[in-house]
Amino acid sequence: MCARYLGFVLLIWFAGVTHAQNAKACKAPVLNGGYFVPEEDIYGHDAELTYACDSGLKPVAEGWWATSKCENGKWVDKPQCIDENACLPPTIPHGKYNKAQKGWYKEQSSILVQCDNGYVLEDNRRSTCRNGTWTSLPVCERRKDSCSEPPKISHAVIIHRYQEVFSADSEVKYECEEGYTQKGNNIIVCEHGQWSAGPTCNESSADQGHPASDEDVQPEGGDRRESGAGSGKQPEGGGMGTGHHDPAVSGGQPTGGGRETTGHQGASSSTSDSNNRDSRPMLMNVRFCGARPNIENAAVVEEGPMYLKYQCKSYYKLAGPDTVNCYSDGSWSELPTCEEAFCVVDPARYAGYGLAVTQSEYMREGQEKYFSCTAGDKFIYVRCTNRRLTLGRCCDGYELQLYEYCRRFREPN
Repeated sequence: MCARYLGFVLLIWFAGVTHAQNAKACKAPVLNGGYFVPEEDIYGHDAELTYACDSGLKPVAEGWWATSKCENGKWVDKPQCIDENACLPPTIPHGKYNKAQKGWYKEQSSILVQCDNGYVLEDNRRSTCRNGTWTSLPVCERRKDSCSEPPKISHAVIIHRYQEVFSADSEVKYECEEGYTQKGNNIIVCEHGQWSAGPTCNESSADQGHPASDEDVQPEGGDRRESGAGSGKQPEGGGMGTGHHDPAVSGGQPTGGGRETTGHQGASSSTSDSNNRDSRPMLMNVRFCGARPNIENAAVVEEGPMYLKYQCKSYYKLAGPDTVNCYSDGSWSELPTCEEAFCVVDPARYAGYGLAVTQSEYMREGQEKYFSCTAGDKFIYVRCTNRRLTLGRCCDGYELQLYEYCRRFREPN
């Protein structure tokens, strides 16, 4: 009886294993214009095959043969044969360009390269696929005024995704580990290839008492002194009910707070400090003000206990403070707006200038771009400045070497 039961369990187990293996297996790929080995109907998980293409074609990989692997029922680097004059996606360090949906580019296709922040193109931005290779691929050189990664500070982290290079005028923000107090400016700026001075994070003294709650935290650089200690009185205009602690209002506002400060930071006179607190609402945890302000074409990219930081969507620029604070009267500080920062390349308007565009295209403020011309294999240089387009002249490959000639702009009426 036991043997029969054990055999039944093993049968079920083997069936499950077989089903799992079949789910990860791959059917033989369909390869038009080529052949592969080994030829099988079904390939197991992790199985590999090698393929090559007929005359006039080539694999979607470097070389005249390529490999593909079966992983979880799908072919990784799926076998495919393309025209030998087509081009594979080029590798351009620190640059990006328009990606081909098929994973490769037809002959005469062009790519327009844009460098990452902190890098700049030293030559032509556009490259064309000809006879299976790219003509004069652009090179992104590091800008002389860019900065390397920000310096490491003990007991602190940077509130920003990691980058090896930062462009000029970039800002990053440090935040100290819990139990440590910041001293100095916690925002540093990339200036002329160097970072400005950063803060230090010092261990908090034991006599500072228990850690403050979110509602009691004051903005960076704020003063933690309490007025009327032991008296139980609340400052006038504080807007707080009885039984709540009486945190002092900081002497300064965070960047973009939008409120003018009249107090003297570091003043020893408690009377002056009290008057300053009475002249404006206290800063509160952002939860106190309820729903976040809805700013058209903007999104919250950073949130702290006492602030919200906004960033405009692509093709828009920020006007006003990027940081918003919550006040004890339930109101928000000055809100930013997002202004249009783009140009529209309208086919109807610019056809007379030789642009071969069939539908409206958008360019960001300050963006420079090459467009194809209607006259043969030529390109025209276009720039968006102050929401207006300026256009160069239609130039062929030889004339593009005469860079200044092709960039003699003319502004449409």
